[in-house]
Amino acid sequence: MDVATLLRRSASFNRDRLAVIAGEQRATFGEVWRRGKQTANVLRACGLRPGEPVAVLEENSLMAADMYVGAAIANNPRVPLYARNRRVTHVQMLNNAGAKALVVDEKFCDEVESVQDDVPTLETIIVRDSGYEEWLAEQPDEDPHVPIEPDDLFIIRHTGGTTGMPRGAALTHQMWWRAARDWFYLLPPPGRGDRFLHVGPISHASGFLVLPIWVAGGVQVMAAGLTPADLLDVLVREQVAYTFLPPTLLNTVAREEKPAGGFPALKAIITGSAPISEETVGRARRFFGAEKLWQLFGSTEACPNAGMGPDEWLAEPEGSLPTTAAGVVFPWAEVEIRDEDRQEVPSGEAGEIWVRSDNSIKEYVNAPEETERRIVDGWVATGDIGRIDGNGYLYLIDRKNDLIISGGFNIYPGELENVIAGHPAVIEVAVFGVPHEKWGETPVVVCYVAEDVEVCESDIVDLVADRLGSYKKPTLVEFRHEPLPKSPVGKIMRRSLREPYWRDRDRAVSGA
Repeated sequence: MDVATLLRRSASFNRDRLAVIAGEQRATFGEVWRRGKQTANVLRACGLRPGEPVAVLEENSLMAADMYVGAAIANNPRVPLYARNRRVTHVQMLNNAGAKALVVDEKFCDEVESVQDDVPTLETIIVRDSGYEEWLAEQPDEDPHVPIEPDDLFIIRHTGGTTGMPRGAALTHQMWWRAARDWFYLLPPPGRGDRFLHVGPISHASGFLVLPIWVAGGVQVMAAGLTPADLLDVLVREQVAYTFLPPTLLNTVAREEKPAGGFPALKAIITGSAPISEETVGRARRFFGAEKLWQLFGSTEACPNAGMGPDEWLAEPEGSLPTTAAGVVFPWAEVEIRDEDRQEVPSGEAGEIWVRSDNSIKEYVNAPEETERRIVDGWVATGDIGRIDGNGYLYLIDRKNDLIISGGFNIYPGELENVIAGHPAVIEVAVFGVPHEKWGETPVVVCYVAEDVEVCESDIVDLVADRLGSYKKPTLVEFRHEPLPKSPVGKIMRRSLREPYWRDRDRAVSGA
């Protein structure tokens, strides 16, 4: 089975049903499929052969659906570039993937100016400007029926490697449709007409949900640049059944004024991508209803492999604390917690999360050293630190690269953030390590608080010391009255906050 066949079949079954909403634009399955065929024929006319990668730099839109469908039909693996990156990272990703073509929204053209000078494989750049719709309508719309094998690449999604450079995770057609199947293992099943709101770009986690909604005859609601208030308006106005909100956005949205009529069409809000605090869980349950909240865990290389719905999240099994968990390990996923020597640790102990499943990647493209370092006998090192308890609950503690080593002790920022997020004055929080002459590194806290609240540094320091121990307390607490910087998918960008403290250092770690 391949993704194009699944898309083609659902387009046939649902030809006259609504498939995409993008602002004022509405398109049926038949119309989106036609546009996808035209896009596929454009790629072929540009000289791309099956299997040759095509990169795209875009925001969520009807045009994004064109590329999703068209690249699948033409059997050209799609390489999403990330809108908040800069030219140097775009170049790295294009070279990693060996991209032959680049499709770019006009608003992002400045970021890829003269990019062909630094990407030898790049032969074609297509700019989607004001003339795009007229130009696309002129393209042939016959189905090329390109042969596709299950192990042909469907997408190359970039993630940070152990060196900090982006690495392209290679996912085949077979892996992608298996992941699509797995996303709805726990969730209420989607039906024809059910609407999924893509708040974050489909280049990231939300993109995993395009295929399962499409094959169910559902509707992709494509959004970009929504404020929390706008998001709630769209949920109600478009009668959205599903959406994916990372914890930071879930926390922000749940602080807005709740619509008087609630969310009658809403079946599930999915969260994940980062650790979620108990405070955010409680706030979201009160706002949306506990029965509407679901959590899934995965990584770019293997997704999803754990999750839980309201019943498991609200349960109180002996030996577990579900409110702080990322989910229960799925039956088809092998998940192990390993130490630095890649040996499995006893139940309950922390270490790096390793995963093996039928949708986990086999390689990073054009990166044999990274592949050898992070993929062993089908097992993938996720780069996440976690633990698994005796009931199978998986707890996501932090990213391995964000570890703070202070006086010989390991401190994970996520532990501190979870505690600090419970303070009533704190809206958002980030913790990161900075150099310290005595301890090597020490935690620093940055909090986003409202202007009219009273909170001082000692309140935060004492809270951490009481809950986690004195050795984990921060040396400095900074208060801000504006939201903290975030990635395109709503993750707080610790590195951008951390960077000024390390600017004059040769390396971003410090020893005592």
